[in-house]
Amino acid sequence: MRKRLTGMGVALVTPFTKNDEVDYAALEKLVQMHIDCGTSFLCVQGTTAETPTLTIEEKREIRKRIIKQVDGRMPIMLGIGGNCTRAVINELQTEDLTGVDAILSVAPYYNKPVQEGIYQHYKAIANATDLPIYMYNVPGRTGVNILPSTVVRVANECPNIVGYKAASGNLAQVKELIAKKPAHFDVFSGDDGLTVDIMEAGGVGVISVFGNAFPTLMTRLVRAMQEGRVSDARDQHAKLNELFQLIFVDGNPSGIKALMEIIGLLDNNLRLPLVPACDDTYSDLQQAITFL
Repeated sequence: MRKRLTGMGVALVTPFTKNDEVDYAALEKLVQMHIDCGTSFLCVQGTTAETPTLTIEEKREIRKRIIKQVDGRMPIMLGIGGNCTRAVINELQTEDLTGVDAILSVAPYYNKPVQEGIYQHYKAIANATDLPIYMYNVPGRTGVNILPSTVVRVANECPNIVGYKAASGNLAQVKELIAKKPAHFDVFSGDDGLTVDIMEAGGVGVISVFGNAFPTLMTRLVRAMQEGRVSDARDQHAKLNELFQLIFVDGNPSGIKALMEIIGLLDNNLRLPLVPACDDTYSDLQQAITFL
């Protein structure tokens, strides 16, 4: 039986040095912080990790190091997706995924498949692995929106597709999905700012960007929702909402890396074509954390 994922998962960043190399020492410190803080699970090599800029060798090394360090103390969700179904299947079948608990697979991007193509894509990758798969809908990046009817169709026909990361910003669509989904299928917020609303509608947690910097604060918000303390969660959301907004002003992960540098967690280095947050955003972040 799989362990059902819930709670405050973190979409882990990839630290880089000033020489544009993966900063493995900083990565180790971040992973240890999440172990110590009780982060529910790590989402590795998703959007926030700047995964499109990583080489195959770097992805393997990062994955290997994180799995070894975590040593079973929290689940690991690994991002494997793409716009070529055959390539996604090949990665699922040929890479060593020992220690990976679940796959997060983004909707095919750029080539804009219709809903039938999206359905066929997920059905094909589900048949390629026994690992649990979470669908990832982020139309602002992919150029395609997975409709609730397609998600429900996939969930009903593919037993190992067990959940969904909602990053469309469309709360009505997420509520429609939650109302129609099968019982075994879980929905996570993919937007820190919508976590309370999505969990109130029946979501099971968040795959958080903000949690990279302040995992304890984000865990506190999610736990309040899990325990039915909606008013407490909304109070916490109100205190954090400015930061939720600011970390996306200049795109992700530019904002969260700026925030993490401000509080001393890493050096604010990104790989092109991404660049650091602008000076105004950096100053706004510095000001906003004084109110925490």
